[in-house]
Amino acid sequence: METIVEQLTEYVVKANENKQALCIRGGGSKDFYGNPKGLHDSKLETGPYRGIVDYDPTELVVSARAGTPLNELESLLSEHGQMLAFEPPDFNGTTTLGGCIASGLSGPRRAYTGAARDFVLGIKLLDGQGRILNFGGRVMKNVAGYDVSRLMTGAMGTLGVLLEVSLKVLPKPESERTLCFELPVEQALETMRRCAGKTLPVSASCHIDRRLYIRLSGIESAIDAAHVKLGGDEFGDSLSFWESIKNQTHPFFSGNKRLWRLSLKPTAPPFSITGEQAIEWGGALRWFAAAKDYDATAVRAQTEKAGGHATLFRGKDPNIPVFHPLPPSLLKIHQRLKRQFDPAGIFNPQRLFPEF
Repeated sequence: METIVEQLTEYVVKANENKQALCIRGGGSKDFYGNPKGLHDSKLETGPYRGIVDYDPTELVVSARAGTPLNELESLLSEHGQMLAFEPPDFNGTTTLGGCIASGLSGPRRAYTGAARDFVLGIKLLDGQGRILNFGGRVMKNVAGYDVSRLMTGAMGTLGVLLEVSLKVLPKPESERTLCFELPVEQALETMRRCAGKTLPVSASCHIDRRLYIRLSGIESAIDAAHVKLGGDEFGDSLSFWESIKNQTHPFFSGNKRLWRLSLKPTAPPFSITGEQAIEWGGALRWFAAAKDYDATAVRAQTEKAGGHATLFRGKDPNIPVFHPLPPSLLKIHQRLKRQFDPAGIFNPQRLFPEF
């Protein structure tokens, strides 16, 4: 494996010298995600750098190389009754750990246990000058005032090449049950808000096709008590349903429609622009499949008015930035970080924002 690191390092050093743009790529499961600029640049493949580095189930920590397939890692954890609590999606079965962390995407459990960045303890990183740096976890503390391990989560490879990641894992719940309610969107949002204000073992919620699904996780007695309080019918195919939401195989996500990912306050009203909606995370995550005559400016304006931001998740348009434009002050911080970790700007240029 050291030979692979040496090869990656040599490739980066040469690219840095020649100011040659590189497209960092693991399993390719998220080629659709982010601004398309740079996808045809020279590929820096991290997939061969794979394998578990360290795992002690009693410590609830696992360290693995970035090219490790996500499904292999999750299978290992499952054998020991443990899991990645942020439920990362695996869109086509080729997702790697590095791609999982670089994208920063989390699944249905995110609102109740935490996001991907909340479970990253440490990373090993190859920066734009070919230096191998270690941050967090069992190695050195963060430097330069940055929590680098978290910075890399969701950076889409624009700051460096992830080599290894250390993650906190959690035990799987003893039992799970999904409740189903026939409700219009307004009542579903109100029910989600009521759940948030109570001590209930909720681990996921989703309103889709006029049905509200609430997953309960924990010990059987607590689930029974919560079921009595909430009511609703027990949904039989719970595991398959949440897998379909996490990995976007549910019919709602099918087709070539443009799909927006809206991050909003749970108290925000339903989206008023014509289109299909699915709601997760107690109302904080809204998936919006726009009608053909949709106006991207109106989508972002309404999202901003509600105090959120909108990402064009699928169905790219060359005239529309994928990620919500940053305010000038925050953009300057991002640009400063880019210059520090990747001064020649060779890693995934413009994949995150057009300005870098």
